[in-house]
Amino acid sequence: MTHSRSHSETFCSPEASLARERYLAEHTTQLIVLKCMDGRIHIPYATRTPLGIFRPLRNLGGMFNLGWPYLGEVLTHMVQEAVAAGRRSLIFITYHFSQGEESRGCAGFQCDMAAAIRHAYEIRAQVEETFGTLHQTVYPLVCGFETDEDALIIHGIGDAVLNLGTWDDANIARLPHHLQTLLPDMPASIRRDLLPLLIGNLEHIQEMRQTARTLDIEHREWIICIGRGFDFLHIPNIALIIGPYSPDLADPIQKAAGIISANMSKGRIPNDGFLLLASAPYQEMGVDRARATLKSRFLSQFAAKVIASDYPELARKMVVRTAVLNWNTRGLELIE
Repeated sequence: MTHSRSHSETFCSPEASLARERYLAEHTTQLIVLKCMDGRIHIPYATRTPLGIFRPLRNLGGMFNLGWPYLGEVLTHMVQEAVAAGRRSLIFITYHFSQGEESRGCAGFQCDMAAAIRHAYEIRAQVEETFGTLHQTVYPLVCGFETDEDALIIHGIGDAVLNLGTWDDANIARLPHHLQTLLPDMPASIRRDLLPLLIGNLEHIQEMRQTARTLDIEHREWIICIGRGFDFLHIPNIALIIGPYSPDLADPIQKAAGIISANMSKGRIPNDGFLLLASAPYQEMGVDRARATLKSRFLSQFAAKVIASDYPELARKMVVRTAVLNWNTRGLELIE
């Protein structure tokens, strides 16, 4: 909760608010990112973009399906909201891996990078089926994230890729031409707004190379988060985040509970308890907040019931908290 409050204070600060307003005035493309729950996947940080510009959708293992009713509804609403304001949308469909050690890759795909990439392209095809293949309003971009250096890998036409981990500052001047060759079907305005993200990532990579990082971080998750509003939790190996998108929520909850149980049995975390935290966002007081309260309460009760059924011993160590997130302040508010 302290970390959440700090994130909200930073988000609401005058400097951060003005930075967002200035950025949105200069760059009209809406940025959406589909990503894994892994706390290492912090795209705003890795691209040096102000907080609140990217609209994240996070899920256990980074697995999504636009056929899921709620996910399709959320994504369509985001796109239509942008269209109403005369804006295009760039959707980052991400996968992640470690170049130094395969076992530091995505656990959701058993660290199989090829499988993660195939899934990303499946989502891309679904985005095209939903919003069109000409990409003039919505552009689905498959994007890798190398977690050792926070480097972006942009997938273009055919097998062409742009791995920013192999570039340096001397190549920045070549980026505009390289992007046009790599993504010839991308509208010029989206390509123009993508460019500063890639430049920011190049600068970030150089900084990471000068910083001592602990890469072999052991899994020590002790929180299961279910719902939306956990973007403040960009801390590696602390929380397992389950988005409320799949119609079969029981499956990821069971998997998350299994990970917590294994962490306890192997001594990676104390066996005296773990946190189940549910959250739902709201934008307006009144009906919208009341609806979010009901949704969050349902999610916490549903998850608690699944865990109690499948892991009764673990359930006795469960601390349940239910919250709503004020989307305007990014403030997490406990209700139970």
